[in-house]
Amino acid sequence: MATAVLTPDQLDGQAARLHDTQAWQRIVTGWGHTAAEPAPAPTPGPATPSDWRGLLSVPVDRLIDDTLRALPAPSPHERPLPGRLGAMLPDRVHLWRRVGQSDLRPSAHLGYARQILAEWGWQNTPYRLRNARGARCVCGAMVSAHRLGYGSLDTVDRAGAWLITELRAQGWSGLIGPWNRYPGRTAADALALVDATIRRASLAGQ
Repeated sequence: MATAVLTPDQLDGQAARLHDTQAWQRIVTGWGHTAAEPAPAPTPGPATPSDWRGLLSVPVDRLIDDTLRALPAPSPHERPLPGRLGAMLPDRVHLWRRVGQSDLRPSAHLGYARQILAEWGWQNTPYRLRNARGARCVCGAMVSAHRLGYGSLDTVDRAGAWLITELRAQGWSGLIGPWNRYPGRTAADALALVDATIRRASLAGQ
């Protein structure tokens, strides 16, 4: 089965270009303001079991919606990743896993990329998808997740744009690759970045 070839550097560049578009900036800056403004709170009065809603500062529907948006992406559990040998094999060996797979939200795709980093390991060799042990860089984990059937190329691009959005919020102005191989970077840093990005995308409904 033919599939598009995507390298970590290509993903990094595509995600950066998407992040810089006006449409993406509207998503990033406007997702927290899409809910209707809360109605003015009623004048406080004696509380009774039948008027408990009057004690709330925002409508119940808004509270429910905000709670649902705050839920993290489901943890990947449908299919286990290939083992350590599978991590070291070329990704094309796993292309059969894409058959019949539906698309995912970017936050769910990032959940699988996190699983790859946690189970197969993280590495920061410059310009390498993985090292000899099968460990991946952050972008490499996202590319591998795609090749294993977890998300379309468009989803990978959007997940990368969310990663760059999170990096900008943390004060990093460069791309994902240079962040990954910055001196002193650790696997814990990489997992924390992905976790923060999953939460940011989940809160945006993505």
